Amino acid sequence: MKKWIKITLLSLLSLIVILAAAFLIYVSNYYHAVGVDKDVLANEKTITTDGKLTILTPSTPSETGFIFYPGGKVEHTAYLPMLEKLRQNGITCVLVDMPFNLAFFNSSAADKVFGKLPAIHNWYIGGHSLGGAMASNYASKHPDKIKGLVLLGAYIYGDIPPSNALTVYGSLDSVLDKSKISYTENVFVIEGGNHGQFGNYGAQKGDGTATISSEQQQQVTVEQIMKFIQSKDTSS
Repeated sequence: MKKWIKITLLSLLSLIVILAAAFLIYVSNYYHAVGVDKDVLANEKTITTDGKLTILTPSTPSETGFIFYPGGKVEHTAYLPMLEKLRQNGITCVLVDMPFNLAFFNSSAADKVFGKLPAIHNWYIGGHSLGGAMASNYASKHPDKIKGLVLLGAYIYGDIPPSNALTVYGSLDSVLDKSKISYTENVFVIEGGNHGQFGNYGAQKGDGTATISSEQQQQVTVEQIMKFIQSKDTSS
């Protein structure tokens, strides 16, 4: 009996070690930010880091904030160029660095944001791909905290009316399951865009080849986000 117990324990230990090693190999293979110079932004004093949060502050104080969850297995800094464009439009942006670059390990990350920026009264949350799904999940559970949801290459997850969400995706996106977008309100398709160009991290496996640049895709995205935010602010 003792021998059997010892063999069982050793087998379980071996399985745990194998699974842990497989997980570490999986999460260590991720998309790195390309051509993003965080130091330049920091030197301009427009960006600060507070733990796992990167905060982009507009030159004029803002009452509108946008919390952003990165896509799965994508380095969070890859989204700084797009968020910098929003900052230049007067939106305070908070980029979350997720554990292992996977948002489902900290879907409630937004909880730690509100107290750090008490001057913000209108909060929006959004994300790309997996990050969008987790942001949607958070928004559905905290309608009292979140004014609107922004989904990039993602679809509504949870009990959220389409009127409170903006869904943006590229016409050449080969990663997103478009059949899940059963609603038509506040849906915008970027012609020539794909799944990965919301961030600066190069080509994504299985994605379509975009016919516009990442700069163009992000600019159109920012324009749609600003229209959405302005429409929500006007209606309130």
